[in-house]
Amino acid sequence: MKLLLASIALLSGSTASAFSIHGSNNGLVPHLSSSALSMASGGRMSVRPIGIGSAAPQTLITNVDLESVHDTSDEWIRSRTGITERRVLVHDGTRSVIQASAENDGEMIDAETPENLRTLGIEAAQAALSMSGISPSDIDLVICATSSPDDLFGDAPSIAHAVGCDSSKVVAFDLTAACSGFLFGIVTASQFLSNGGSAKNALVLGADALTRWVDWEDRNSCILFGDGAGAMVLSASDGDDEDDGDGFGVLGYSMHSNGAGYKDLKCIYRGEPKKISTPGDGTIVHDGSYDLMSMNGRRVYSFATREVPNVIQEALDQAGITVDQVDHLLLHQANIRIMEVVADRLGMPMEKVITNLYKYGNTSAASIPLALDEAVRTGRVKKGDVIACAGFGAGLSWGAAILKWG
Repeated sequence: MKLLLASIALLSGSTASAFSIHGSNNGLVPHLSSSALSMASGGRMSVRPIGIGSAAPQTLITNVDLESVHDTSDEWIRSRTGITERRVLVHDGTRSVIQASAENDGEMIDAETPENLRTLGIEAAQAALSMSGISPSDIDLVICATSSPDDLFGDAPSIAHAVGCDSSKVVAFDLTAACSGFLFGIVTASQFLSNGGSAKNALVLGADALTRWVDWEDRNSCILFGDGAGAMVLSASDGDDEDDGDGFGVLGYSMHSNGAGYKDLKCIYRGEPKKISTPGDGTIVHDGSYDLMSMNGRRVYSFATREVPNVIQEALDQAGITVDQVDHLLLHQANIRIMEVVADRLGMPMEKVITNLYKYGNTSAASIPLALDEAVRTGRVKKGDVIACAGFGAGLSWGAAILKWG
């Protein structure tokens, strides 16, 4: 099997020369990173994205609702973030979900179950599979990109079982890369599908429930986040089928990380001491828990507006196309101001930017598939359209992929 990361280059701020990108406005965007970076990039892969789905919690919290919680206003939040409302998972929520029974040989049953991240993932996956026309039993690989799983050991295997994947052939695992997770998951799955191995179809999910970890006492952060799940079906293609076009659906990609910035966006382990009565004075172990999420918004904004235009250009270079050949720009839905700056630096009009941030807030790994699902189902994104996608967030991590839909 080929390496998942096709090529790795280490760029050092002290030794590697800065590089620039050129949009259609011939603007220059300097690469200002000052610390060592890791990068993986590559060109066209014979993989097609053919199905998309999403799901969001039933509970809605609007900006007006938050006026009762904090000294804030709908206008203040909208003007600074572009967010009007968000969906959140609540403690006692339930959801009707059709899924395979664990007791009755995988029989599909419709049952009222707790509404959690797993059930959102199941619903999103089922919608993506339905659109793709691929049977769950023909899925070879399931990747769930999440930083907030219901099960610390991973949600992907249980989601794969619930939607009806064949346990004798499918492999399923979680991938953690925060808000870059779905983008990284697409690239990882595409590597498996295009390396000539046995895998032919993959299901990639992005699902997060960061409202579980947000500080609801912090006005500046609690307004930003929502919960949700999205899923995409990818299929290997040899280009022989006339419906495949040239067979290439992933045209180019580039991914980075810089751990020096981890402190700017983090959710750190915090164990509670617990004494067990081992011989002698006993042993102090931990009852596991995590601190609430913390974020330096100013530094994350600076990082995103600096690095995202560059990584998109890197992916375009790998694809061998220019920004003028891109039909849509789809960024992680973090803040409308970030989208405006990135589009401007690339020389792209906002009319090409896909966004539904105002309805969902920042849903982390779910944000790209949530927005793409809506754009495909409303007919905005059509078969053959070229989409420049970029994710960025904690790690710090960021990446881009150029996709051709359908």
